[in-house]
Amino acid sequence: MKFDVAIIGSGLAGLSVALHLAEKHRVVVVSKGELLDGASNWAQGGIAAVLDSGDSHSQHIADTLVAGAGLCDEGATRFIVEHGREAIEWLIEQGVPFTRDDSAELGYHLTREGGHSQRRIIHAADATGHAVQVTLEQRVRTHPNITLLEHHCAIDLIHARKLDPRAEARCLGVYVQDTESERVLSIAARHTVLATGGAGKVYLYTSNPDSATGDGIAMAWRAGCRVANMEFIQFHPTCLYHPYAKSFLISEALRGEGAHLLLPQSAGTAAGTRFMPEHDERAELAPRDIVARAIDFEMKKRGLDHVDLDISHQSPEFIREHFPTIMARCLEFGIDITKQPIPVVPAAHYTCGGVVTDMAGRTDMPGLYAVGETAYTGLHGANRLASNSLLECLVLGRSAASDIERELAANARPVADVPQWDESRVTDADEEVVIAHNWDELRRFMWNYVSIVRTDKRLERAQHRIRLLKEEIDEYYANFRITRDLLELRNLVDVAQLIVASALTRKESRGLHFSQDYPRTLPRATPTILPGL
Repeated sequence: MKFDVAIIGSGLAGLSVALHLAEKHRVVVVSKGELLDGASNWAQGGIAAVLDSGDSHSQHIADTLVAGAGLCDEGATRFIVEHGREAIEWLIEQGVPFTRDDSAELGYHLTREGGHSQRRIIHAADATGHAVQVTLEQRVRTHPNITLLEHHCAIDLIHARKLDPRAEARCLGVYVQDTESERVLSIAARHTVLATGGAGKVYLYTSNPDSATGDGIAMAWRAGCRVANMEFIQFHPTCLYHPYAKSFLISEALRGEGAHLLLPQSAGTAAGTRFMPEHDERAELAPRDIVARAIDFEMKKRGLDHVDLDISHQSPEFIREHFPTIMARCLEFGIDITKQPIPVVPAAHYTCGGVVTDMAGRTDMPGLYAVGETAYTGLHGANRLASNSLLECLVLGRSAASDIERELAANARPVADVPQWDESRVTDADEEVVIAHNWDELRRFMWNYVSIVRTDKRLERAQHRIRLLKEEIDEYYANFRITRDLLELRNLVDVAQLIVASALTRKESRGLHFSQDYPRTLPRATPTILPGL
């Protein structure tokens, strides 16, 4: 299969690249499941952008730099923030039904989230990601120049030097497996874009969908690309705590609209007490890393399974208008948020590091781009500011598409011939239960040893276990036919290795990385950059 551009991933970043390029070029979008299965579809809060004259680029940049704890790239931050409005206007042109407010300058309601000094979050009630994804999905599905390969799992990048060590270093495409037929396809492309999202599934508790297994990060690293700041995993402070509520996020926008974090009934005489004012003067509106550590502290100190998030002091009409999705989902589990608090716990939420790129999404390998959560642009630093992620997807998606457009126009390089996938020397697996066991082991020790609070001893324990798992998985991969579970486990182990190596390198506490061995912050902030294989 030959295309001008192959896009791996169907979230906001991937679909925006596809739509910007498809007017003139043949594009294929590869999705592990349905187009709406990714993390973008789950995003509740909204998209941060300067959309009101009372706000300014300088304020948005300053808020981002503060949240990033000294590690944001100021040039990248400025580029993304200054292109925010045109990105939002593009979505409005596509037909995204953002929540209206006729009294606002732009005509849309703006909310505020933790770490923001202004109301600048444009949203579609409390299901912004879904509204955006559904709108773009309809356009992608009907576009004649876009081929969709749903239920196809990327295996590895095809790069010239792996085929011929004397060749120019260049990405030639990607191998993917049709997970329904188990047939492996070779996709050749003049340019390949990794938009596979983050790696939240490396942890036992996560707000991420099952597809968030770090595929793009792992594939790019194995292909020789640098990876940066993988120690900075953002734990969202408030995921619904319920045995049957898998990965349901309670949006930060609740705290932006006045919700309070309280100690639950199980805390005894302290039940119903706010605790965030004791941890930070911004209380519930502090950045996510501070809120997550405060919840973790209170839970461990008091032996709690969860804390409570209460917005019941707002009117039922206000809650119903602003948070219909959260209200409906909680009601499914017998929780009426207009009358009672929501039980919540922190959960792995966002991968702030990733594949090193420039402002056009270019990686270290010619022909290979990375956008969205897969990429490290320098925007997020040591901690992502709320709702900057979808903004980055839009701005860098458009920027990458523009660069690819220029490259395609300037260079008439033909689509390369690439070899077919060779599975002549593999056999059917004898015990696939081994994969399930290894998956569970990895996610549990990553949660226990490499989560919100870390020590070198815990990190070294995790590193030792990763080495053993990696040996088993590499042997399994070399000898047995591949499955989606095996491919995802292989990628997760590589990502876990990168997270732990990065965490051991950082001898300080900064942003999302908190070490009990090194509780102080060093005077000079430097990113952690790991070379590719």
